[in-house]
Amino acid sequence: QVRLSDSGGGSVQAGGSLRLSCEVSGSTVSDMYAIAWFRQAPEKEREIVSCISMIKTTYSDSVKGRFATSRDKGKSTVFLQMNNLKPEDTAVYYCATERAAVCEDDPGKYSYWGQGTQVTVAS
Repeated sequence: QVRLSDSGGGSVQAGGSLRLSCEVSGSTVSDMYAIAWFRQAPEKEREIVSCISMIKTTYSDSVKGRFATSRDKGKSTVFLQMNNLKPEDTAVYYCATERAAVCEDDPGKYSYWGQGTQVTVAS
């Protein structure tokens, strides 16, 4: 069983920064797993923000150049560094994995989710 715990959200002014963390644990954790970050704003669908795999790291167009995803040396924690935050970045952010090596944009492809962490950006 894989468990994900995401944290690091908060409230910031526009232009500020936050760093989210996703701790991955469980008896079947593998550093080959792709880990994705999604977000969901009120009354909107859950959308992909970024995904890190062994091959590459991808970003949605809306965050490209402002957000950066990384993995620690032990591979058990994934970070989402968010810079130059905008009010439209306000959402609950979730990390997710499907114990697969490739990234998927469709949230329905992921079985394991963190509990979510709220990010609020004031204008």
